[in-house]
Amino acid sequence: MSDTPEREPEQRLPVPRPPVEPAPVERFTSPPSARSVELTPERAAQVVRQSSNARWVGFLAVIVVILFTTVYWFYELAPFGFLEPRLDAEAASQQVISVERGYNLYQANCARCHGVDGLGPNDTPPGIGPALNRQDKLFAHLSVDYLNNMMIAGGRYACGNPNSAMPVWSNEGRPAGPLNYTQVEDLIAFIRAPSDQTYTIRDPELFEPKLDPVSGEVETFNGWVDVNYKPAPGATPFPACWSKEFETTASPGPSGSPAASVNPNAQKVTLVASGIKWTTTTLTVKAGEPFVLVLDNQDAGVPHNAQFKDPAGAVVYTSDTFNGVETREFPVPALTAGAYPFICTIHPTMTGTLTAQ
Repeated sequence: MSDTPEREPEQRLPVPRPPVEPAPVERFTSPPSARSVELTPERAAQVVRQSSNARWVGFLAVIVVILFTTVYWFYELAPFGFLEPRLDAEAASQQVISVERGYNLYQANCARCHGVDGLGPNDTPPGIGPALNRQDKLFAHLSVDYLNNMMIAGGRYACGNPNSAMPVWSNEGRPAGPLNYTQVEDLIAFIRAPSDQTYTIRDPELFEPKLDPVSGEVETFNGWVDVNYKPAPGATPFPACWSKEFETTASPGPSGSPAASVNPNAQKVTLVASGIKWTTTTLTVKAGEPFVLVLDNQDAGVPHNAQFKDPAGAVVYTSDTFNGVETREFPVPALTAGAYPFICTIHPTMTGTLTAQ
């Protein structure tokens, strides 16, 4: 490009270029035979045969899909009530397994306090905790949420008693308990199992059915919840605090007559409960004379009583059960000479011996 002084810069740019003709080139470089789209009769027949086979394969594939979908639909959802849906059947099977596992957990961890059959102080042997197998409790009170909270918080969740003897069972509690969330769910499933269903008792380790050593038959158990139970009209679905279960009246004497009033001149023996144990494990009274049992319960909010048995193991006297801190006096009928073991039926580890001489 050369500069032309007589022109303005706008007139000098851009520099014109001479036109250029493109070089001639063939559109296709392949030979004409390669660009032929005509089919020979043999190739056309082969294409028709392949298309027919493909249509048959597609048709059979559609039939297979339809049959599989239909069978799976009946198997999975069980329409029209022909069968039980697979997921429902699996859920029911898993629920049975959960209840049977919960039974073993209950017997290992809970039966000591609540009784083998969940009857608490009315069980055999009597438990030291409240009954769980009661329809008025199972109806609404012992719900899944309530039981789960009890596992996490422990006995302080019941009646607001911070001194409750029931520990924390869930490992989500503070402090952490020994049971994980699956075991807690199994335990609750056992407590909430319906009474009209029979379950198999299984070995805790192998989970194989346990056989009765006498009959050789598989041992079974039934759930607790009566699905047909309804509370009485006007009754509250939530029972009173569990400690009320232990506030019973004193049992009558051996003759069957009601216990007599306290004789101010009778001999008195004092039995003190403190720290879930007797402060003394030996008592002495005069044989053949009635005496007064002074039961001093120093455990705040904890129920205690005293039960005396003769050397043969027969119960001769049982006091009231009451919460501490409180002291009560109970007239006890005359005892023949001998040693009389006594126990707190709420806490069977509290034992001692009374000697009448």
